[in-house]
Amino acid sequence: MLELIESVTVSDVIQIVVLYVAIYAVLKGAKGSRFGQALMGIGILATIAAFFSLLFHFEVISRIIQFLLVYMAISTVVIFQPEIRRFLQTVGAFGKFETTKRQTDGAAAPELVVDTLIELAKARIGALVAFERGISLRAYEATGVATDAVFTPELVKSIFTPPLPLHDGGVVMRDGRISSAHCIFPVSNNPELIASGMRHRAAVGLSEETDAMVMVVSEERGQISIARNGRLFRYKPEQRESLIRWVMRAMPGGQEDESFSGKLLLRIQRLFVREVPHDEPEKARS
Repeated sequence: MLELIESVTVSDVIQIVVLYVAIYAVLKGAKGSRFGQALMGIGILATIAAFFSLLFHFEVISRIIQFLLVYMAISTVVIFQPEIRRFLQTVGAFGKFETTKRQTDGAAAPELVVDTLIELAKARIGALVAFERGISLRAYEATGVATDAVFTPELVKSIFTPPLPLHDGGVVMRDGRISSAHCIFPVSNNPELIASGMRHRAAVGLSEETDAMVMVVSEERGQISIARNGRLFRYKPEQRESLIRWVMRAMPGGQEDESFSGKLLLRIQRLFVREVPHDEPEKARS
């Protein structure tokens, strides 16, 4: 035992820590999703098969397992394609050593944004607003109408009030301004959202593809939902303070540290800490 401990080097310890963090991050990120359940099922079956093959020296079964693991690795890339793409986009988003100064001229206050959406919720007017963060939303802006306008309650109400031409679609917010309206967002294929409306599915779909924070106003229930990292959280208009905290984190200056090291530490922290305000309500399943 002592010889085994003495043979362990610093490099071995670092490799073990890196592998542990990587595996834990993958399992943490996939937890609660259908991909996570599939990954957990494959892991359990592989562990049981490997245990019996080593215990009873089943060489044939052991070789079959090794053969199948190669195909499992390839299929995992296909199954987790959205998650892998979002991870690579996130790496590219904070992989800039020079921080660009964010333009805040004309940026709307978080309180103004929330109060405007609350008014829409009380009037039962549906709305879909996406806040750009690290990953650019310009590809989705191209599907809509460029505005580059100051966020005002009158403008937002005129955009989402039917049957006006821009009411159907989403609004992209960049640096506190309305960058584009009438945008088309990707629709999530999550089976748990099959009973939800197209706005909610589009909000979750965009949050699956990017790191954007998306707010949805339900014209049927008069509620405001938040889509983030493929999850949907539902709030009532009375929960104004919780909604303001969400918007504050998505607006200019919402991150505590804009340096490269600060962004890197923040991204690593988000792998292990759920990005939800303290008084988060029950997570919506539909």
